Order: sequence, then structure tokens, then C-alpha cells
Amino acid sequence: MTRVVSLFLPRWPTDRLRRKSGDASPPADAPLVMAGRTGRRRLITALDANAEQLGVRIGMAVTKAQALVPGLIIADCDPVAEAEGLTKLALWALQRISPVVMADPPDGLVIDTTGADHLHGGESTMLADMIKRFAASGVEARAAVADTWGAAHAAARFVARPAIIVPPGEGEAMLRTLPLQTLRLDPGTVSGLITLGFETVGELLEQPRAPLALRFGPEIGRRLDQTLGRIAEPVDPVRSPELIEARKVFGEPIGAAETIARYIAKLVDALCAELEKAGLGARRLDLLFHRVDNTMQYVRIGMAQPVWDPKRLTRLFRDKLETVDPGFGIEIMVLIAIQTEPVREKQRISSLVEEPEADVSDLVDVLANRVGDRMLCRFTPVQSDVPERSVARIPPLAPETGLTWEGDWPRPPRLLPRPEPVETMALLPDHPPVWFTWRGVRRRVRRADGPERIRGEWWKRDAELTTVRDYFRVEDEAGERYWLFRSGDGEHEDSGSQRWFLHGIFG
Repeated sequence: MTRVVSLFLPRWPTDRLRRKSGDASPPADAPLVMAGRTGRRRLITALDANAEQLGVRIGMAVTKAQALVPGLIIADCDPVAEAEGLTKLALWALQRISPVVMADPPDGLVIDTTGADHLHGGESTMLADMIKRFAASGVEARAAVADTWGAAHAAARFVARPAIIVPPGEGEAMLRTLPLQTLRLDPGTVSGLITLGFETVGELLEQPRAPLALRFGPEIGRRLDQTLGRIAEPVDPVRSPELIEARKVFGEPIGAAETIARYIAKLVDALCAELEKAGLGARRLDLLFHRVDNTMQYVRIGMAQPVWDPKRLTRLFRDKLETVDPGFGIEIMVLIAIQTEPVREKQRISSLVEEPEADVSDLVDVLANRVGDRMLCRFTPVQSDVPERSVARIPPLAPETGLTWEGDWPRPPRLLPRPEPVETMALLPDHPPVWFTWRGVRRRVRRADGPERIRGEWWKRDAELTTVRDYFRVEDEAGERYWLFRSGDGEHEDSGSQRWFLHGIFG
């Protein structure tokens, strides 16, 4: 089922101006508005949160706003620059979120995320990450995902939450209580409907179409059908002229999996030839399928390293071919290199001198395209005495940091995400536990080694100035070995809670 995200930027004109101005930007707490002319009148067209809190409203005369808020900062609106900025945001989203992204002027983006949400940790995580990324750049954003562009557009703008997930098939129920403006009708039509007594989309859905079409034309029926998914509303993806692509237009639509696979190989060959000429390798490729019913399917693959090997790329695409629904036929296929990097040839070393390094990048690519690249990682040492801080996750093929885990005491191969409390009995201050109960199971300790004292990192956190942990390696009667610690030195209250925790498991 199709899933579409509408990303709403409620303060895009003022946010864009602050980002563009850099150090010359108005103070963050200063009220800022954008103004434009309507005839001879100069009106407020956009405002930030500071101005809104002080009572300024869109459509208010500039003179009235100045009288209401002394010190109000006023800038001229620039619709052309704002539209160009939305296009740049769409290109950013194209590389990081989905192959099908379109600017939705004047204040948003439309993103087709069908089948791509699992690569971002699910829809909830995907929306939260979008909002977080924009907030980090100084742009306020709200996002909604639904079955159609119209439903997502309505939820993002008229449901007062930062992130809204409309479950599949529930778009109509959500829309019924929303105002008529959610249908993206022109203001004159909305005004006419309100004059007739209509207030919500639900009231409009209960009316026969013919009288409405006779009075207002076909636009109301078309918008209703698009919003409810009865007719398609395709998202025309934004494209940068710098992107390398290969395209195939078919005289007759194709639909057989074997035929699609054959043309995938041809497109990959053509694209790789262009990449090789430019000395580039692909890090991310998008394959778009334009269907005869005016809808689009797509497949995205990513690589851990720049690649121009046609066989390898073709195999990655064919692994995902089962996700493509050709419908009544595909009339255009487009392969686009969304992200590329220069390729550096590795120097070949004689096997008499050194064994060739194993290349696992192909395996990493296969796994990453199946489960998402954020699900793959490897661990690297970090300079820290505190066990949970001494390791970090990095991409599978990231370069070595050169750090190693130092110390004479062994560490468990399995460290729990966070220490788990246990019930135990031990002689203070330096004796290991006699027994401990973890997850409801009581274990008697047969052997133990320790304590290994680890002090808090006082140079990072003042609260750890006097804290210590005493770690013990213990073995129970079944031969299983665990890593336990006592929070505190067993004597001084300011050294810790004196409670026991299980932190890791050996072997």
C-alpha cells in the first residue's frame, strides 16, 4: 500500500531568512515578520513564534503590527527565494529519505516512502528523525504519513501534533472532522461552501456530487477522490541536472519479472559506463518504474563503498525486484546515481609479501539493503575506564581508529545494554557475593575473582567525583560466568548506592 509523508514547515519564510543571514541574523528572541504588498496595502505574510506570541497575525497591516509590537523586525518577502529553498530541501530529502520527493509550495515537501520506512527504523522513527534534523538546522517542521498525499497534507497542517501517523485505511475517518481548507481548494470555493453551511470534510462527503459540480465545477470531486485514494495523485520527483542517469522508454508496457530484470542489467551497464568515464563510483542508486496508471514504483540500493561494478549492482537490484508491482505495465524505467564518490584504485600487493585483505563490502551491501544500513555496525574502542562508555558503534567499513582496549582484567564478550540490578549477599567491603538472584533465578557462586575497582570519570561529570564500582568475575554451580559490580566501596555512602548489578556475561 502506498504511504506518503507530508512535511509541513509552518515558519519556513522566517526560518529560511535566519539560516541565510548567518551571523547577521536577528537575535533568536527578537520578533521577526515578512511583509508583502496586496494592492497599495503592506501586509504581514509570515511571522516567527516570537511575533505570534505578541499578537501579530498573518494578514495584519504592517503599520498595525508596528504599533502593537515596538521593535518588530520587518523583512520583505521573497517568494522566488523561498521556492528555491524548498527545492534544495527536496534534493536533500532525495538523498537521505526516499527517491520520490517533491517540493510542495509554499511551505512543505511531499515524500513517497512506500516500502522505505523500515530502512529508517519504522514510520515513527522516520518522522521523528526528520523533525529532529530540521530542528537542528533551525527550521520548525511537522510531519504526517498517510495513504495519500491529500490525507498526509491535511494531517500535517490541521492536526496539532509534531508527528502524525494515520494508519492504513483510516484516512477518511481522520478527514471527516477536519475543516474544508484541508482539501486544498481555492479560497473562493471554500468561501462559497461555508456560505452554504458546510464546515467539515465529513459534511461534504455526505452530499451528492452533482449539485456541487454544477455550482463549483469538478474540482471538489477531484480533490475528494485524490485525498481518499480513489484516483491517483502522482508525486513528480525533483531532480538535479548534475545527477548521472540512464533511461529506457518502452514502446509497449512491460510487466514480466524476467523482462524487467533484463532491462535492469542494461540500464546498470549504461550507468556504470558513465560513472567509469567520470571516475566515480555509486554510493546510492534509485531505480524508478513509471507505470501506465500514472503511478510510480521505486527501488533504492546503497553501497558501503563507491562501486561501478555492473554485476554487483545488478544483483543488488534483482534481490529487491520482488518488491516491485508492475501493475498494468511499466512504460519508463529510470536509473539514477543519487550519491557518487571518486573511486580510488587499491594498490595490488604481491601475495609473497602480504596476504590480500578480504573484501567484505559486497556482503555488507547485501545485508544493508535487506535490513537497513543503520542495523549494521561494528564496535570500536573508546578511551574510557567506564565499561559502557569504552565502546562505540561505527559503520561496518569505517577505517580503524587505532585504539585498543587496555588493561589486565578480562572483559565479557557480552555487555548488557545497561546494568541490571540483582539481589545478593556478600561480606563487606571486599568479598564477592555468596549468591545472587537475577531475573528471578537464584544462583550460588562457586568461584569468584576480584574486586577490580573502577572510579568515576570526575573530569567529565562532577557527580562522579567520589563514585566507584567494584567488579567481580563470578562462576555459578552450573559453570556459567558473570560480571557483577557493587556500586560503591562498601564503606562510604558518597561512593555509591552499595547496590549490586549484573553488567555482562562471559562465554
